[in-house]
Amino acid sequence: MESFTEYWKNINWDNLSSYIYSQNKKDVLKALESKTFDSKTISALLSPAAKIYIEHIAKTAQKLTRQRFGNTVNFYLPLYLSNICLNECTYCGFSASNRIERKILNEQEIIQECKSIRDKGISHILLVTGEHSTKVGMEYFRRYIPLVRNYCSLLLMEVQPMLQDEYAELRTIGLDGVLVYQETYDIITYKKNHLRGKKRDFFWRLQTPERLARAGMSKIGLGVLIGLSNNWRVDCYIAAQHLLYLRNIYWRNTYSISFPRLRPYKGNNMSSSFSQIDDIDLLQVMCVFRLLMPEVEISISTRETPYFRDNVTPIIVNNISAGSKTHPGGYTSNKKELEQFIISDNRSPQEVCKVLSSNGLQPIWKDWDIYLGRSTNK
Repeated sequence: MESFTEYWKNINWDNLSSYIYSQNKKDVLKALESKTFDSKTISALLSPAAKIYIEHIAKTAQKLTRQRFGNTVNFYLPLYLSNICLNECTYCGFSASNRIERKILNEQEIIQECKSIRDKGISHILLVTGEHSTKVGMEYFRRYIPLVRNYCSLLLMEVQPMLQDEYAELRTIGLDGVLVYQETYDIITYKKNHLRGKKRDFFWRLQTPERLARAGMSKIGLGVLIGLSNNWRVDCYIAAQHLLYLRNIYWRNTYSISFPRLRPYKGNNMSSSFSQIDDIDLLQVMCVFRLLMPEVEISISTRETPYFRDNVTPIIVNNISAGSKTHPGGYTSNKKELEQFIISDNRSPQEVCKVLSSNGLQPIWKDWDIYLGRSTNK
């Protein structure tokens, strides 16, 4: 197969939905006993019929998590460089038509934000921007990624999809990985919710992980925005197939997966336009991915409530944010009108750390240092 796009083109969304919902208890039990995972196994474990086995699935997932990762959980924080965006997306506070103040951090502001994050004790940073390739594009990244690199031990980025050569260059100046969420694998829903801008190009985004892999990016993060499509089970099934495809073809790279749920933002409360998923369903999805791919990291952000995070993290989570701000300048100012979305968990890293420790977990504030032997440009 030349590209995951070819696999995607053979999918019939409605047929796949019917197939997943047709799975029964017998199919689920067979899947739980299986040593290998095929399309039927994945369908069964993601089906409504599997929900009654959530305790068994969660215990198995927790055992695999501890075997693979020990009792550690990595802290990270997003650093929003800009909220300026050319895209029109129905679910995002940065959407071009949303009447909020726009801002791009300059060098001094970036240094202040980095120092504030460092003062919190966290050394893993995720750079985030809106999509604007001229004002916040390669020229901007060339200037400031090396600067941010001086303040962290692990640097990831979640920005507009870019060219393979551009990713290769970013890797040489200090970037460790890129997160690129497809949002939804249903092209009809995708077009309905991406109304304008380059993000409207479904296939350009779908092919981004492969460009990242060919560029030699160390870590590649995938994910779907739960609640955007009318069937999160199908979205998660295709995400699993996407991740399996990448692991099989580009096995030298490492991967992570995330399942963010829709959150309200200034100008939209998201209360009626999208389908919802309850906590048990989301736990089921996360645990199924652990069963399918024990070595893939699972991340959770402050989109989720303290209750959910406190109970799910000991079972399945590898990377967790704490004390996050979702607007540029958020760690040194309090202009919440600049936010991408309203977070659910407002606790400090120290408060989250206390809960993690009480559950027998060891929070990792800093993973590694260059002087210990790892290079950013290999």
